[in-house]
Amino acid sequence: MHNCIVSLTLKNHPNYGKKTVKLPLFGVVSIFSLVVLLFCMAFAVIWAITRRESFSWFGQDVLGICLMITVLQLARLPNIKVATVLLCCAFVYDIFWVFISPVIFQKSVMITVARGDKAGGEAIPMLLRFPRPSDPWGGYDMIGFGDILFPGLLVSFTRRFDKNNNKGVFDGYFLWLVVGYGFGLIFTYLGLYLMNGHGQPALLYLVPCTLGVAVVLGCIRGELEAIWNYEEDSCSSKEPSDW
Repeated sequence: MHNCIVSLTLKNHPNYGKKTVKLPLFGVVSIFSLVVLLFCMAFAVIWAITRRESFSWFGQDVLGICLMITVLQLARLPNIKVATVLLCCAFVYDIFWVFISPVIFQKSVMITVARGDKAGGEAIPMLLRFPRPSDPWGGYDMIGFGDILFPGLLVSFTRRFDKNNNKGVFDGYFLWLVVGYGFGLIFTYLGLYLMNGHGQPALLYLVPCTLGVAVVLGCIRGELEAIWNYEEDSCSSKEPSDW
């Protein structure tokens, strides 16, 4: 969370990071960074204290989103070839643990882990959840971190590819993969509805709607080999990623 706030703010207001203070053990640190750190610590503590309340989903989602943004800033896919291996493995993995694991373990291991369910003690749910306003039972719509991060790595790759190759909005890949991801979510919730609320392996729908779109567009444009074996030049690879 600290990294997200500081990097986003300093990108638009670089002067905020110029004022510093010297602290014992830590040396010279930015005052702005220190204030943000204290805010983030307070936010995390408040969420931990109120984690069992009905409104705790908001703090959980904020922390989860910041975590995923940080991962997407640090991790990069070099090309579609690596993305294909990663997403295809995640595709099979997700299907197995959602649909097949109940046959072996009497419950869906993936859903249990994502929710943070366990017999006792504490658990950290690895998902985003949003309350359903029309649900009288106070249920939640949920999506796991992996269902965002795995396709997100591919989407962020297309963002860099478009930028490095001077592609426009419509002749690039980024926009169409974002649209594809949106359709993948629609198909996921459609499957959820058709299967009477049974948890869905979202990557079953998201992988074809993102990786599939990238491959199809690459074939149509004659650029499949370029994105398949793409290598970022040394100067662009040294720049910090915005995605």
